[in-house]
Amino acid sequence: MIWRAPEITRTPEPYVGDERTMLEGWLDYHRQTLLLKCAGLTAEQLKTASVEPSGLTLLGLVRHMAEVEAWWFRENFLGERVDYPYFTEDDPDADFDISAADAEADFATFQHQVELARAAVAGRSLDETFTSVGRKGRTCNLRWIYVHMIEEYARHNGHADLIRERIDGVVGS
Repeated sequence: MIWRAPEITRTPEPYVGDERTMLEGWLDYHRQTLLLKCAGLTAEQLKTASVEPSGLTLLGLVRHMAEVEAWWFRENFLGERVDYPYFTEDDPDADFDISAADAEADFATFQHQVELARAAVAGRSLDETFTSVGRKGRTCNLRWIYVHMIEEYARHNGHADLIRERIDGVVGS
């Protein structure tokens, strides 16, 4: 049996709500959009770099966003030391190297990192601050992470649109 990325029913983006509801709702909407762009594709299709000359793939985006979730919510906000699933000092861009990737395992890793990110911020104030790792030690608040993550997913979902269309012609939101 050939593994395929699971079909997904995306929760509509929120139109009304308090700030936390809007930020969490839009972030979840974009998380689900990335998975929607992958839905129904085989592991080989997910590994296809289809927008030449870029080597970017849908699976690479899923792997990358799993690490971005860990980086911002856990390493930066919580201050945890995170064991990244792909990143190494020798290969900081290993998330995009899908040559030996296991798509099914990588999708599970993505879901797990999203769950850990949600747990990291549950009940925490959007005004709570932290000093960012790396990025010149800037002081940011949790609200900033939400806004940044929505922006990061939106940008990469644009990439995913193009990649998916070139793989099998599927277009849409």
